Amino acid sequence: MRLKPASLFSRTALILALAFVLFQAGAYWVIYRTLVLPVAQRSADDLAGLVILSAQTWVELPPITRPAFEDELAYRHGLRLTALPLVDPVPAPHFAFKKQVAQALSKRLGSELHLSGRGQDDSVWVDIPVGGRVLRVGFFPNRYGVRPPLAAGTLLSLGAFLVLLTALVLVRRITVPLARAARAAEQVGAGQFPAPLPEGGPQELAELARRFNQMSREVQALLENRTTLLAGVSHDLRTPLTRARLALELLQVRPEPQRMARIGRDLEEMNTLIAGYLDLARSFKVEEPEEVELAQALREIASRSGGVRVEAQACTVWIGRQTLARILSNLLENARRYGGGEVTLRLVREKNWLRIQVIDQGPGIPEDELEKVFRPFYRLDASRAQATGGTGLGLAIVKQLAEANGWRILMRNRPQGGLEAELEIPTRPKP
Repeated sequence: MRLKPASLFSRTALILALAFVLFQAGAYWVIYRTLVLPVAQRSADDLAGLVILSAQTWVELPPITRPAFEDELAYRHGLRLTALPLVDPVPAPHFAFKKQVAQALSKRLGSELHLSGRGQDDSVWVDIPVGGRVLRVGFFPNRYGVRPPLAAGTLLSLGAFLVLLTALVLVRRITVPLARAARAAEQVGAGQFPAPLPEGGPQELAELARRFNQMSREVQALLENRTTLLAGVSHDLRTPLTRARLALELLQVRPEPQRMARIGRDLEEMNTLIAGYLDLARSFKVEEPEEVELAQALREIASRSGGVRVEAQACTVWIGRQTLARILSNLLENARRYGGGEVTLRLVREKNWLRIQVIDQGPGIPEDELEKVFRPFYRLDASRAQATGGTGLGLAIVKQLAEANGWRILMRNRPQGGLEAELEIPTRPKP
């Protein structure tokens, strides 16, 4: 048997109800001790004074006027006066603040009194010794008393209803977006791509929706990249494999060194293609950051590429050294291959960002293709040949490495000519 509530609504309602009950209990105790009980004691004392004063007045009145006085007491105050003994007296019925009334009567008379009842109705009677005789004074507690249990029960019931209503409203505002996100996550897990979640409502839920929509877009882009990657593998490997198979068939007829060399070049081309695919597949892994003197690291990277001018001042950051080297090596290789002229590697420091710029003197890229060049296998020359510039995976690897590390990569044409590739890295403290 499961006792712990499972749903968010039931748990929230239970917590709110318990908090409300504890609050009500504390508030009831405080109000009872500081307000209800003092008022009850004062009211009991006033009732005791009225009872005793009525008995004393009755004794002092002439017998002829006593019936009129008794009628006035009954009409105005609900009191009954009689000198006759009670018929079959019983213990007084229970009523609110019974103890306080008995204490007030006993205090005023200087002796302990006991309340009794008639059993025929809810009246309460007390014997008052006055003027050498005993008068019996009766009153109805409902005329003077209050009903604390009824008041407490009403407040608790109303409070419980309001708590459940509040929990229902609050939890629905939370559970509806969460349920929508759960259904969308299930669709994403099944390979489908649902419509973007609404990014409104409370700040936390809006942020959750934004993050989920971003994740959905990234998963979609990942699957598209993987599909493109598999298609590229199939396409790019088919050509060298076909050439190698044809060369092997011809070697059986007439062995020639040229054909053997051609097979070797085809195998090397396939090895290069596979290495590029593996680099792309590994580009989602995040490298552990380390303390790097950035200006010196940029000079080392530039020295391996050759013919690159470095403009950088000393700057120490925590960053993935190998990731930075892979990104900049790819950008420098593209700049030297397609840009022409001198290539500049520049470091620009800002308050919250470090900007590393790779600048060439080439013809640039058409504006409508500045984003497309980051797609896997996208080539501006529309060629798939290795001889004309690689597999088209270099910039795709650069973009995915940058995004995996929380960096940004941008391409822009310079007004004075040439292309500028900029890597933006947020400055972060030591992890």
